[in-house]
Amino acid sequence: MSLNDHLIIPDWPAPPNVRAIQTTRQGGVSCAPYDSLNLGAHVGDAPLAVARNRMLLNGILPSEPVWLEQVHGTAVADADHASCVPRADACIARRGVCVVMTADCLPLLLCDKQGSVVAAVHAGWRGLAAGVIEATVLAMGVAPDNLLAWLGPAISQPAFEVGEEVRAVFVDADATATAAFTPGASGKWQADIYALARRRLHALGVTRVYGGERCTCRESDLFFSYRRDGVTGRMGSFIWLENQQMSGAGG
Repeated sequence: MSLNDHLIIPDWPAPPNVRAIQTTRQGGVSCAPYDSLNLGAHVGDAPLAVARNRMLLNGILPSEPVWLEQVHGTAVADADHASCVPRADACIARRGVCVVMTADCLPLLLCDKQGSVVAAVHAGWRGLAAGVIEATVLAMGVAPDNLLAWLGPAISQPAFEVGEEVRAVFVDADATATAAFTPGASGKWQADIYALARRRLHALGVTRVYGGERCTCRESDLFFSYRRDGVTGRMGSFIWLENQQMSGAGG
């Protein structure tokens, strides 16, 4: 079984030259608790195993992706001009390969209808609240109503318990965000990170939004989950533009 058999291909009506893949935890060489396709070099896994896992993608990606140092902020890197590891939580590209890594946070992929620009966003609740989606859409330089979005695997509402302080951050900025929270146990709330992202996208004018049905925490055979396991690997969400005649993963 090849790595291709373990990948998720986003189900969205992107232009033919937009390529995107979502890795799972399967198909790599890392040992527990990083088993097996861990792409994160910052989580305690053996560096050689991480390097080998990343090398497995060489036959799929057209070039080396721009790996980010993700810090739950709003900085947006440009994959076409990055010369090091950018400290950012989103990436745009017209020629390069974008990637964000997650293990419960929401990976968000964006492209325009013409297939001229793409982006990948790491959107945990802190980044969502701070405006990482808004910053990325602005950096793409196209009208929001010309964009498509795909929401990759993240923690689902039943598994995502948060405190009142998290709910307040969103509700204070947008009173209608209350719809994304349901009461939990002991004064806690169950947050719907997919709904929060959709609200942000729709407010910008991005209405063609796809995906958002998975749960990293509950689908333990497929996904890494920091909330579930604590020490764990990271999955990658990749997007790039490719000539329609070139071979590669579909988008």
